[in-house]
Amino acid sequence: MKLLPLLILLASPFLPCAGAKPNVVIFFTDDQGTLDANCYGSRDLYTPAMDQLAATGVRFTQAYSHTVCCPARALLMTGRHPQRSGVIHWTQGDRKGSDQRNKNMAASEITIAEALKGAGYQTAIFGKWHLGAKEGHGPLAQGFDHHFGHLGGFIDNYTHFFLHGQGFHDLYEDNKEIFNRDEYFPDLMTKKALDYIDAHKKEPFFMYVAFNIPHYPEQHDQKFEKRYQNLKMPRQSYARMISTTDDRMLQILKKLEANNLRKNTLVIFMSDNGHSTEDGARIRANHKSGMKEGHYYHAHGGGGNTGKWRGGKGTYYEGGLRVPAIISYPAKLPQGEVRDQTIIAADWYPTILELCGVEKPKVKLDGHSVLPLIRDASTPSLHRQLHWAWSRGWAMREGDWKLIGNGAKPNFLGNLTDEEPEKKNYLKEKPKLVQQLFQLHQGWVEETRPR
Repeated sequence: MKLLPLLILLASPFLPCAGAKPNVVIFFTDDQGTLDANCYGSRDLYTPAMDQLAATGVRFTQAYSHTVCCPARALLMTGRHPQRSGVIHWTQGDRKGSDQRNKNMAASEITIAEALKGAGYQTAIFGKWHLGAKEGHGPLAQGFDHHFGHLGGFIDNYTHFFLHGQGFHDLYEDNKEIFNRDEYFPDLMTKKALDYIDAHKKEPFFMYVAFNIPHYPEQHDQKFEKRYQNLKMPRQSYARMISTTDDRMLQILKKLEANNLRKNTLVIFMSDNGHSTEDGARIRANHKSGMKEGHYYHAHGGGGNTGKWRGGKGTYYEGGLRVPAIISYPAKLPQGEVRDQTIIAADWYPTILELCGVEKPKVKLDGHSVLPLIRDASTPSLHRQLHWAWSRGWAMREGDWKLIGNGAKPNFLGNLTDEEPEKKNYLKEKPKLVQQLFQLHQGWVEETRPR
């Protein structure tokens, strides 16, 4: 049986007064790179929504998610390392089982949605779930009153089919498969989100807006065609997708403002991992979607901006793990500020509960509230070590050193203060440090093993 939290009053200048629960909106973008917003220094990008959030909130420069989609979403939704919930490999994507996967996030996990629902919130998710499609493990089984979107990793925005392999149709509303072929999915999910705000404007709500973009296939809004016509590929295609994503965020922010809800709405923005550098994927013969064999749908090799940081999605270098992240709550939090301390995706869970006056569940949380960091820019991060693991790959960071390995074999030791961070491999130069960090990693593996 799950232990659901109780509503409590907490004495803090950051908390709303009794009876004025803030609404909560999480924008979780898909495959958005480390510096891919104007407010992060990518001046070639048009991102008014992200920039507005930075101007009305606190922007973090050292925020970490995960290397790919599934573990990032488990980290966000549970406030716990994905190993604790069994999310250690790709989860089941097709509810009908055609992908032959049986991994699903443990149903016993208490998500943000369940915690807030227990405190009287209406809860909804629009977009991508990717924590397991099996009945009993989807959004409605994990605290969401309403779901519109797909259960697996990604879909074509017009056919709504997963494209790898032979594919499968993946569009659901409240556990019912629906068919809206030829309708642009980012518009479908945004319209549902806008309608949801109108319908629930008089009661506190939690809305998880889990975009499927800028993730491939890079099918952009045509109104951004000319804006980036002078950019070279693959940045051109990727930039159009970033602005397409930002535009849907802006629509939702404007709807909050139109209903006089923005001031008392806690908005969090983050990406699930770094930008994709994938290339070469094409539709196979006899694909279930009916799409033409040979149709290209990958990310053109990657158009993201990581600055000095190495890597992208699927790697444990900074460019794969370090992502944009902003929190904005005009009624209670500072505006236009920047924090450089380390935070992780799991930190949003306790932060949200603290700001909403909701007691944390009686489970081990790996995240820490970011409010102490916001109160005082000199407050050190509570994350003395950072750990990631996915399938056989893993990484851990302590101080400026990061050790990366596969299975029982460390294979890279990098330093983040180098002029070209993580370019040089210190593995052979510093065997004692490697052993020390590897032992810390092994201890973490044992500590997060499901009991």
